[in-house]
Amino acid sequence: MPGTCAKRRHQRLLGCSEPVPESLLESLHAIDLTLLAGALLILAGIASSLLARRFGAPLLLVFLLLGLLLGEDGPGGIHYNDTHFTFQVGALALAVILFDGGLRTRAAHVRGNVLPALVLASVGVVMTAGLTAVAAAWLLEIPALEALLLGTIVASTDAAAVFFLLRAGGLHLERRSSATLEIESGSNDPAAIFLTLALTTWIATNHAGGTDPGATALSGVVAIAIKLAWAIGLGAGLGYAGGRALVASLNRLTLPSGLHPWLALACAVALFAITNLLGGSGYLAVYLAGIVVANRPIRARADVLAVQDAATWFAQLVMFLLLGLLADPTDLMRVLWPALGIAVFLMLVARPVSVFLSLSAFGYRWQEMGFISWVGLRGAVGIFLAFIPLLAGLAHARLYFNVAFVVVLVSLLVQGWTLGRAAHWFGVAVPRADPNTRRIQLDLPGQLEYEMVGYRVAPGSALLRGAVLPGRVRLAMVVREGQVLLPTDDNALAANDYAYFVAPGGAAPRLDWLFAEGGDARAAEEDTFGQFTLPGNVPLDELAAFYGLTMPPRFAGTTAAQLFDQRFDEQAQVGDRLSAGRATLVVRSLDGDRVASVGLKFTGMGERLISGQPRASP
Repeated sequence: MPGTCAKRRHQRLLGCSEPVPESLLESLHAIDLTLLAGALLILAGIASSLLARRFGAPLLLVFLLLGLLLGEDGPGGIHYNDTHFTFQVGALALAVILFDGGLRTRAAHVRGNVLPALVLASVGVVMTAGLTAVAAAWLLEIPALEALLLGTIVASTDAAAVFFLLRAGGLHLERRSSATLEIESGSNDPAAIFLTLALTTWIATNHAGGTDPGATALSGVVAIAIKLAWAIGLGAGLGYAGGRALVASLNRLTLPSGLHPWLALACAVALFAITNLLGGSGYLAVYLAGIVVANRPIRARADVLAVQDAATWFAQLVMFLLLGLLADPTDLMRVLWPALGIAVFLMLVARPVSVFLSLSAFGYRWQEMGFISWVGLRGAVGIFLAFIPLLAGLAHARLYFNVAFVVVLVSLLVQGWTLGRAAHWFGVAVPRADPNTRRIQLDLPGQLEYEMVGYRVAPGSALLRGAVLPGRVRLAMVVREGQVLLPTDDNALAANDYAYFVAPGGAAPRLDWLFAEGGDARAAEEDTFGQFTLPGNVPLDELAAFYGLTMPPRFAGTTAAQLFDQRFDEQAQVGDRLSAGRATLVVRSLDGDRVASVGLKFTGMGERLISGQPRASP
């Protein structure tokens, strides 16, 4: 009966008096069902996002489990086995995610960390693959070359997982740790992809027979080196050129409202495809293009970032759902225990050893290296690379896919769920919570340096408690009880006003804190700034010597302003605080982007010193 009703409805919509062919009606009915299924999947993804946020679960893990539940062996019962389509969707999704990662990367925040991150993204990947191969060969009892292929598949840190999870929970890291992770995860794909392609080709050739293994090995190594150098060089060159071309297009083309974000996204995907066609690394190209766009003035930046947020979320949803649908829980259970052993070895041995060997020469603290080791998240890239042996038809290709799936599942479950705790345990998290502030952001036509931002003035916000606006920020107008008031009206801001400011690009995050609800504002702003006020350029070693404090050796020769600049992944804000021995430094005022003055608080020995007690030896 439902099918008959649907056919009659389609016949009425088509305006046909004659009977419509059954095949056409069935096609239209199938289209309706497909659209309904797609809409329900998106709604399920949105619902799972809300649940993940409520229970603190990694969203990528939720999407992956949702795909498993909807699969043929789950309650959903969907039969899906199209590896070619999944590979294409995964490539597109990773391009979108990497472009988004580049758009969030500020050059000032990563400067000085590029070289160690690139060493970790290249040499570190090779070391991780080799060490993991040892465990794979022993646990799975497979030949050394196949074990190396499996190790390569799961060796690279997944940019999608790192970018998404670092930002989803509002976690703020020390600048060096954050920059190293982001650059490494965004740039390690070329090495992993080409190693996987080369080893897959090598194994397929050896199985085909008719070649000398020694000659094949030598020619294979040379070919890998040449192709890898070409891929990285071409990807970097086209990424920079494509980014500059995209900036010029956004700024010079007069487009209807709302089209600038789609121009940026389409250009990024086109750049990815062109670079791959020429033999370069499209993933590296879109990541660098995003960095170029992020660090130059562009039109409609707020719109570009807003649409990119939604596109990245959707790319994550589709990619992980398809990967979950493609997996067979029965096959996964057959390799569960050896795969778990490989996952544990990768997390606790292979990744830490490669990180410590790659970064120790650059002066990283053991806490930083420990955290970077733990956040070597495996995600869609590992499963995505496992498609290459599947598409090549290798004998044990399904084994590689199943092991990679279990490793990714364990990584998201264990490492993804404990990311925040690990950051605090290793001491690389900085004490800042994102404000609960809604911001209106508009571009000002005719120039690129300034934008207009608007806020509701919440009761108890910092601005009403005497905080001052950052430099070069000017009040444009106030909306109060339906009336527009200009600054010349000489009316001070009041609670529940809507204030609009003209501000330099990038100043909006500093304004967010000024308009946060009093209950949501940071405790540092409610508490005292300390017994003393000191200039931001006060040397910390002199401060420690004067007050008898024990400062970590790495603070030697550093001023208070430099300490805040080094620790926070974004510029410091009023009220930010850091511990320095038994003292606590609190930002009191800013001069542009630099800390102008700090408050000084003491605990323990420092408090006795201030109250006149004899100074204890540090």
